[in-house]
Amino acid sequence: MKREFVDGVGCADEVQVKQLVGYGLVFFGGGCGASLRHAVNMTCARTLGTAFPYGTFIINITGSIVMGLIAGYLAFKGGASPHWRLFLMTGILGGYTTFSAFSLDTALLYERGAVGLAAFYVLGSVGISIAGLFAGLALVRYLT
Repeated sequence: MKREFVDGVGCADEVQVKQLVGYGLVFFGGGCGASLRHAVNMTCARTLGTAFPYGTFIINITGSIVMGLIAGYLAFKGGASPHWRLFLMTGILGGYTTFSAFSLDTALLYERGAVGLAAFYVLGSVGISIAGLFAGLALVRYLT
């Protein structure tokens, strides 16, 4: 491995430096995505009201559309570096909505012909997640 001097702190392997850059890109992208999510939620609450979770509904749909656009572009055109993928898909979209990653994983399972596994993933993820939320609520109610 090539050794480099990093910011006056000491030597690090080239792989370690790339990993740190990757974490930094995800961190920065996640902050951007979370800020965008907050802006959409606030805008929806002000303009559409709070009787229905319009913000989350719109975020999940738009995040999945953008994930599809990026994944499709990368699959058919390529050319994006791993750092751009980390920043855009894991960072920004991960901070904006994890539903986009869930949608992509489901589509990939389906496209690979694993329809049963895709169905299990969807039903299990949604059902167990909601059950987990209710379990957490029940535990807090019990403890307080």
